[in-house]
Amino acid sequence: MDDRLVLFPETRRAEFLRRPNRFAVECLLDGKAVQAHLPNPGRLWELLLPGRTVFLAENRGAERKTRYTAVAVLREDLPVFLHTHETNRAVEWLLRRGAVPGFETIGGIEREKTVGESRFDFLLRRNGRPFYLEVKSCTLFGNGIAMFPDAVTARGKRHLEALSRIAGNGKDCGVLFFVQWPRARFFLPDYHTDPDFTETFLAVRDRLRLQAVAARWNEDLSLSPEVRDLAIPWDLIRREAKDRGSYLLLLRLDRGISLAVGKLGNVSFEKGHYIYVGSAKRGLSRRVERHLRLRKTFHWHIDFLRNAADRAVAVPIRSSFDDEHELARRLFELTGRPVPGFGSSDCSCGSHLFHMDDPPLSSPRFIDLVLDFRIRRLEKLLE
Repeated sequence: MDDRLVLFPETRRAEFLRRPNRFAVECLLDGKAVQAHLPNPGRLWELLLPGRTVFLAENRGAERKTRYTAVAVLREDLPVFLHTHETNRAVEWLLRRGAVPGFETIGGIEREKTVGESRFDFLLRRNGRPFYLEVKSCTLFGNGIAMFPDAVTARGKRHLEALSRIAGNGKDCGVLFFVQWPRARFFLPDYHTDPDFTETFLAVRDRLRLQAVAARWNEDLSLSPEVRDLAIPWDLIRREAKDRGSYLLLLRLDRGISLAVGKLGNVSFEKGHYIYVGSAKRGLSRRVERHLRLRKTFHWHIDFLRNAADRAVAVPIRSSFDDEHELARRLFELTGRPVPGFGSSDCSCGSHLFHMDDPPLSSPRFIDLVLDFRIRRLEKLLE
């Protein structure tokens, strides 16, 4: 039996430049900018940062608009596998080796099985019974904690619900979260990003086998045969996955403007990017949705700037902690460019709005800040 799996025996390393759309990346290869197909619909904010090393596989014998496919990216000198369509090949290889805890002995493996209107990745025979298994590739993690999904997944929620219905009819079913990070020790649903998926995850836990394993991809992009079973801290999820906490609203201005902002009066805003910090002790989702809407009665300082912004993205941080003022302090340290008095009339902070020339989501320091409040804090609680 092969002691390693190599899905892409020939790859080239390139430098990530940008992501022009959901399924494409632009990289620097041999001094030239090339575009590559990205077979991963996730946001990948924490991985695709300027300067990161991307593994490119050449598309041979296939009719594609691009010559290359981005199959992995380096983080802390460890490859993170990105190719969601090939993840099932890796999982099948591990299953056939008996390397997945709880699936050491299986009687057969069938791919892509349809039940009603749903299609699942595998039909196995486990303990002499049919077992429907769905696989989810997980590429969001801090150091010891991995989370899924990194973008809202209505499809993932439907899979959980469909498997739960099948399990209700006496069938064995489960979901395997395949974490592309060997240092992970815990797995949680990403309630910051997709609270609906998290609610369903909690609701079906007694009907489904919900399991996460951490995989190691070696420097040559071969898969190690050993995986680690990850703990799921259910009590922590129930406590923290509430519709409360803080949020960051990322706004882009394509030109400098002057606005009348409530009692602040006229405020000049430079061209560039702005980060606004807010919070909601309850109803965080509604608060964020309100900020993203354009048509509303202006109430807060941010309403005036949001209405003028050319783009808006929200980053919720659901938490039992009161993070708003600490976030403002950290953003002041990060940017050094507050808009005086903006959004802070009811607290002692100098401002809750900060300016950056470049996009925050392309800044490793900003991404680190988000990881600190979303994931790394939880890691400290689980130590």
